[in-house]
Amino acid sequence: MNDPLPPNEPATGSTTASTGETTTDLRPRTGPADGATRAPTKRRWLPMVVLGLVLVAGGVIVTQFLRSAVDYYCNVDEVGTRSGCDADRRLRIQGVVEQGTVESVGGDTDFVIAFNGASLPVHYDGEPGGIFKECLPVVVHGRFDGDTFLGDRVEVKHSDEYVAVNDDRLAEADDLADSCESGA
Repeated sequence: MNDPLPPNEPATGSTTASTGETTTDLRPRTGPADGATRAPTKRRWLPMVVLGLVLVAGGVIVTQFLRSAVDYYCNVDEVGTRSGCDADRRLRIQGVVEQGTVESVGGDTDFVIAFNGASLPVHYDGEPGGIFKECLPVVVHGRFDGDTFLGDRVEVKHSDEYVAVNDDRLAEADDLADSCESGA
């Protein structure tokens, strides 16, 4: 019969004495053939940690950029009542400049805008310029400081794209402007 092989010895053919046939040892192996143990694979944790931190930081930066880049568009009467038109965020507010409210003092301009019966005092740091005047619809960009809206940009002339998207709002604003001028 076959001579037994010691464990972990390479499987080689053995020859039987009587027949001269070669047989193969089919016993399970418990380790490498040479008896040496295999070195554990080193994982590179530092690059994975750095990559994870870069991805998290990038996500935070993009999120903050998108939050600060969004100005919600609201009519004066929607401030504090419509979702997104909260006084604690940056807004674009549309209204008609009320007649007799425009005052320029020391390079700053104060005026009141109104829409659907609601009015809002506005302080603008500078002169609005352009065709800005009483009884015209305007869009003011800025933030609230108490009850006063601090505007940093005033738009008076609307582009064709703005008109196409907001026809109903402009029609309402034009009607209010017409009634303002007729009341003079």
